[in-house]
Amino acid sequence: MDKNNLESLKLENQLCFPLYAASREVIKLYHPLLTELNLTYTQYLVMLVVWENEMISEKDLGRLLYLDSGTLTPVLKSLEGKKVITRSRSKADERVVNVTLTAAGKALRNKAESVPGEIADKIPLSGKDAKELYTLLYRLLEAGRK
Repeated sequence: MDKNNLESLKLENQLCFPLYAASREVIKLYHPLLTELNLTYTQYLVMLVVWENEMISEKDLGRLLYLDSGTLTPVLKSLEGKKVITRSRSKADERVVNVTLTAAGKALRNKAESVPGEIADKIPLSGKDAKELYTLLYRLLEAGRK
């Protein structure tokens, strides 16, 4: 095996590793805040979208969160069990399942309002660096959809 091939297999030369490790570290920062809200990180992501839309189809929710139905369905069942969302078939098209925010979900939104600011305070990036990272990560995500 030539030296270039060996070099390419070093951990320090893998883009995937810092993405993976940074993701884990950021999720760890959320853990104590989300525990207070009785949410997992994935449940929190779902709730962010539902809080923004108040009603959204499961299909659109999965598309926005890059989650397949096998991952999304158990999360939605759990959130429904917590009574923060309801799921119902669309009257216009029975194939469509809508996710709707409940009164308890709205109350939870009020409790969660401080989470983004608390997380921003814990991440050691300037506003400019955070925005640049955000842009680059979304460029990667969008390229993966093509």
